[in-house]
Amino acid sequence: MAGELLALLTLGLVRPWGEVLPRWMPLVGGRRPDPRTVTVAGGLGAGALALGLTQFALWWAFPHPNMTPGGNTLAGSLYLPLIAWGPLLAAVPLGYHRRRRAAGA
Repeated sequence: MAGELLALLTLGLVRPWGEVLPRWMPLVGGRRPDPRTVTVAGGLGAGALALGLTQFALWWAFPHPNMTPGGNTLAGSLYLPLIAWGPLLAAVPLGYHRRRRAAGA
């Protein structure tokens, strides 16, 4: 469930409802989120995700005794794109920060 919540928060950085929080949200509805807080939280999340997924870069370095060599190569090539998820996610809060900074100037 935490993954779905984080994905929804990431969508808020690129959708109009991320500029002004929906009114149905308790305590914060109808207000603009602080861009600095949003950018820092998004950057920390992207960094944590990048650190957590770097293990897939080392897939081929460790033997997997229950897999055939072909299965090991196939699984490694399927998981390898996950390494790009963290850096690509870091572009979202950066774009949000630039857009909000330009709107404030």
